Amino acid sequence: MRTSAIGDVTHVVPLVRTLQATVPETRLTWLVGKLERRLVGDLPGVEFITFDKGAGRAGMKAVRQALAGRRFDALLHMQVALRSNLLSLAVKADRRIGYDRARSKDLHGLFVNERIPARTGDHVLDAMASFIEPLGLKQTQVRWDIPVPDEAHAWAAEQLPGDAPTLLVSPMSSHTLRNWRVERYAALVDHAMARGMRVALVGGPSAAERGLADAILAAVRQAPLDLTGKDTLKRFMALLSRSAMILTPDSGPMHMANAAGVKVLGLHAASNPHRSGPYSDRRWCVDKYDEASRKYLGKPAAEIPWGTKIEKPGVMDLVRVDEMIDRFEACAAHLGLSLV
Repeated sequence: MRTSAIGDVTHVVPLVRTLQATVPETRLTWLVGKLERRLVGDLPGVEFITFDKGAGRAGMKAVRQALAGRRFDALLHMQVALRSNLLSLAVKADRRIGYDRARSKDLHGLFVNERIPARTGDHVLDAMASFIEPLGLKQTQVRWDIPVPDEAHAWAAEQLPGDAPTLLVSPMSSHTLRNWRVERYAALVDHAMARGMRVALVGGPSAAERGLADAILAAVRQAPLDLTGKDTLKRFMALLSRSAMILTPDSGPMHMANAAGVKVLGLHAASNPHRSGPYSDRRWCVDKYDEASRKYLGKPAAEIPWGTKIEKPGVMDLVRVDEMIDRFEACAAHLGLSLV
């Protein structure tokens, strides 16, 4: 059971792949959010039950009806919010495996009868992976292979034809204090385009994302492609398959890009990249988390609780344009891109 959010659901996919590889006879049911199912709901060999949190009590009732009369050997209860804890009552299971006490909240302990090992310093993906340890299993490989339909690939090929080196810019996190300033996004876009990169703005259909994209377009010297609000989760995955890099704050698109093998130019100050940055390769991120901790909390990051979010006004200003340009250039060189 992991219903949200996009990034965290992405982190669960390797656990599913591990279970399928090590105990292939196991039948897997995933209780997942309505939006998140659009990304992972076609994973082969998995039954999906959708929770529509926007439907309120009706969403809870629909899950109870879908699970009525069923019992499972084990529930991996991978979400600690109170709503998720209450939702878990719909799942009848002999073993109810939840988070350790330090990572529990909202009475989570009352809804589980076993806990994952207590650890600190884990990336979120590794914390998710530890849910199979009480079952006597261990995740030793990380594999996503999230299916992308032909329709999505065809659409992406129309938007990004040919093989020009492409940078996607996904500027908005659902946590707005993780977002960079408009003029800084524009400066990086201008630099990349001056170096011969094809640049495309991407984002969802919300008014806030449209507004941020419009502000960036108004600030650049040369307009990038604007695909904001035009893709779906699957189409975004297809765009990633035609791209070399993505510039983004800590967000769902960051983790989707990492799952697709795309290099991430990550913007980190409000959150710790070692906990919630791109899992596979953080070399191209700018990490100002320790500096943010010293400035806003008065102590180094090593002395604050693991996972602390420093979502303070102005915190992302610690990430300078020249530092991000440096990571862009280093990544381009690593990839062997022929830039002008």
